[in-house]
Amino acid sequence: MFENLSDRLERSFKILKGEGKITEINVAETLKDVRRALLDADVNYKVAKTFTDTVKEQALGQNVLTSVKPSQLMVKIVHDELAKLMGGSSVDINMKSKPSVILMSGLQGSGKTTFSGKLAKMLKTKRGKNPLLVACDVYRPAAVEQLRILGEQIEVAVYSDLGNNNPISIANAGIKFARENGHDLVIIDTAGRLAVDELMMNEIAAIKAAVKPDEILFVVDSMTGQDAVNTAKEFNDRLDFDGVVLTKLDGDTRGGAALSIRSVVNKPIKFVGTGEKMEALDVFHPDRMADRILGMGDIVSLVERAQDQYNEEEARRLQKKIAKNQFDFNDFLSQIQQIKKMGNIKDLAAMIPGVGKAIKDIDLDDNAFKSVEAIIHSMTPKERENPQLLNGSRRQRIANGSGTNIQEVNRLLKQFEETRKMMKMVTTAQSNPSLMKKMRR
Repeated sequence: MFENLSDRLERSFKILKGEGKITEINVAETLKDVRRALLDADVNYKVAKTFTDTVKEQALGQNVLTSVKPSQLMVKIVHDELAKLMGGSSVDINMKSKPSVILMSGLQGSGKTTFSGKLAKMLKTKRGKNPLLVACDVYRPAAVEQLRILGEQIEVAVYSDLGNNNPISIANAGIKFARENGHDLVIIDTAGRLAVDELMMNEIAAIKAAVKPDEILFVVDSMTGQDAVNTAKEFNDRLDFDGVVLTKLDGDTRGGAALSIRSVVNKPIKFVGTGEKMEALDVFHPDRMADRILGMGDIVSLVERAQDQYNEEEARRLQKKIAKNQFDFNDFLSQIQQIKKMGNIKDLAAMIPGVGKAIKDIDLDDNAFKSVEAIIHSMTPKERENPQLLNGSRRQRIANGSGTNIQEVNRLLKQFEETRKMMKMVTTAQSNPSLMKKMRR
């Protein structure tokens, strides 16, 4: 996401020349290129013009400190204005009632049903909610079944009524079921169409009037670009929704929807979907997104994802094993599983400042771990617990069993030993202040 825009903006800033001051002359060409970059990213042309006009107004006449180049100051101004363009700060969802009711809206194929499951999981694990998913899409044959499967996967109850074709009746019955069974949150998944039509609009408006939701979210596929913004406007005119959800931001999207939608409909982006896994959902932070667009990474979100997977008891157990030099391949495999749960590997790496550009042309995905996992799974339980047993014949058997070769097995064993030594060194240093000082030097 945003790779092309990031590259174009970086080239634009290199155009800026001049010492001590940003002037109308030396900024004109830069902003012309910035506007072109935004338009190429499918940003609404009015939004792009207003944005560059605002940046110009902010930049003109600003004194440039001797330690800062004009291009660096321009990056700061563009960053701040990008964050403002996308809303300035994150906005939470409304959950005041008991039970709270969240109503989903959007076109067919935008990812409403999957997002409903992701949101239920997030609010269950992070907010301690007891959600109920309500299946009100009575038109798409697989919709109810899809929601049921997602509910089983995330261990969340699903209410449906297969014999009922009235979504308003199903929604009301679902809320009643939630009250009677101790659910404090109801997420209603509604039907979509391939395009905006009067039937769909009347139906979703009728559901809104019947259930009086605390929150209405408009779910939009970010890969549809500027069309997403136009659709959002039509839905907002009819529903007056509370927030936007952008799905498929991990896909080949130019990012125009994320940059345009806030200013066109004047409603905040609240969540972004970043992958197919049920954990691949992030709260939208405009300032962090601006960091990523400008190639600055997003270390805060990376740390938050790591914390979500952090288990204090498991960490203590692991620390004891490392201290005794007992870290084995079972532990190694467990750490790989935790990293994979954090999201797409390339997306995670891009959150580290400076890394995104370096790995831009490298094909990194979850398949990168497949050969490592295959090798470990081809070991016997005893071999995983005692890596020193892995002699030549055992390594050859593991290579054959995992569909790899002896070189790959040897490489993994070497990496494992280096990892184990480093972990042991760090653990020892943490308990020895003088050694820790030497390591820092």
